[in-house]
Amino acid sequence: MQFYRPNVIDCEASGFGKDSYPIEVGVVLSNGMHYCSLIIPEPEWLHWDLQAEKIHGLSREQLFSSGKPITTVASKLNEFLSEKTVYSDAWVVDSPWMIELFYKSGLKPKFYIRALEMILKEPQMDIWSKIKSQVIDDLALTRHRASSDALIIQETFIRTQEIVFQSGICNTGNNLKLNP
Repeated sequence: MQFYRPNVIDCEASGFGKDSYPIEVGVVLSNGMHYCSLIIPEPEWLHWDLQAEKIHGLSREQLFSSGKPITTVASKLNEFLSEKTVYSDAWVVDSPWMIELFYKSGLKPKFYIRALEMILKEPQMDIWSKIKSQVIDDLALTRHRASSDALIIQETFIRTQEIVFQSGICNTGNNLKLNP
């Protein structure tokens, strides 16, 4: 049986509040192709949260030395994702960060970002955290970065989908039942 493999996007940011901005974007497609880039902050993007830096492990200096201009990143995303839908497990923050990136670049996105919850079944959600922990252990990815996170999200989706299918879990009304 062939299971659905979604296109996944993930962003890292300068912080967690309204003044935060994207500093890295990572995408993994259903065919396994991937794209990742650090983003050089715009001059007016000044907010920097040290707690966020501890999580993603990137310094502001690294963005200036290894990042790409926002127009380059936005253009590459449009080329890579043209007419595709990508899913985010943190749509409420990833979507505004992508809107900010494209707004500042002067380009319009040629792809769609949707919340992962739109394609998750309830039984998948019930086992998501447990399976995601297993995926993180199995993949042994040591850094919390956009490309790694996108791969973890995609693999977790696939595994939860397979488990739900193979175990015969079905949603009947409000009660989850395991079929014999």
